[in-house]
Amino acid sequence: MKNQIGTKENPMALQTPPQTSSYTMHVAEKDGKEILVCTVGSTVLHYDIRCINDLHEMLKQHGDWMELGSADEQKPAKEGTVEAWGRSESNPVGGWYGLKKGFRGRFGMYVPPLMEALGLVELEHNPKNNRMRAK
Repeated sequence: MKNQIGTKENPMALQTPPQTSSYTMHVAEKDGKEILVCTVGSTVLHYDIRCINDLHEMLKQHGDWMELGSADEQKPAKEGTVEAWGRSESNPVGGWYGLKKGFRGRFGMYVPPLMEALGLVELEHNPKNNRMRAK
C-alpha cells in the first residue's frame, strides 16, 4: 500500500473532497516510524500512517456513511465525524493522528481522498458536508 502512496520525489496527487484544492501525499520516515506527509501549498502536515488501516476498520464497524467534519486543530470537531474520531482518546492511538503540533487537524479533509485513491472507501464530492464509508 505505501508504494502506491508515493515518495517525496514522486508523491501522490490528490484533491480535497469538494475537489476545490490540490495537494500531495507521500510516505516518509521520521524518528524511525513511517508517517504520511501531506503538502498543501507551503503547509506540510504529518499523520501517523496507522490512520489508514485504523480508520478503514472503524468505518467497516460503523457500517454506514460518516460525515467528514474537517476542522483545524484549534477548532472543536463536530461529534460523530471522521475529524472527531481522528483526535479522540477512544481511537486506537488514544488521541491525535496528526503529528505536528499546531497542524494536527484537517484529518477529515486530507486522509479520506487518499483512502478513496487506495480503493478503501467511497467518498462524496459535494461543495460541503461530505461523507465517507468503507468499501
